[in-house]
Amino acid sequence: MAVFVTRSAEETFALAERYAASLHDGDVVLLDGEMGAGKTAFAKGVAKGMGIGCEVTSPTYAYINSYENRLFHFDCYRVPSEEYAESLGFSEYFGKGVCLVEWGEKIAGLLPENVKHVRIRKGANGEREITL
Repeated sequence: MAVFVTRSAEETFALAERYAASLHDGDVVLLDGEMGAGKTAFAKGVAKGMGIGCEVTSPTYAYINSYENRLFHFDCYRVPSEEYAESLGFSEYFGKGVCLVEWGEKIAGLLPENVKHVRIRKGANGEREITL
């Protein structure tokens, strides 16, 4: 586990871009952080690091955004239950490409055993403490 401090969204993006080199098809990464912590900025950096050229946006209302069938970005904040997530086929994505999951505690029972964790905490003056 390594801890990094970023001082802007651009630095968070750059860290995530480098982190993407450690990811492989089938990886599920839980992005843990409060609202506004920088989870979407991190997801954008991962996408760039994976060579994905399209714009990455938060899947807040769509639940899942797919990028080139290689990166799947989940936002489970508004998912009412694991059963609902399963009815939408969430678990079918695990094992395909790279899955980034925000608010993963909402679907904990559906997640595979070996997940990676990225924790983003807001600090003073816009800093972020990111644990990989």
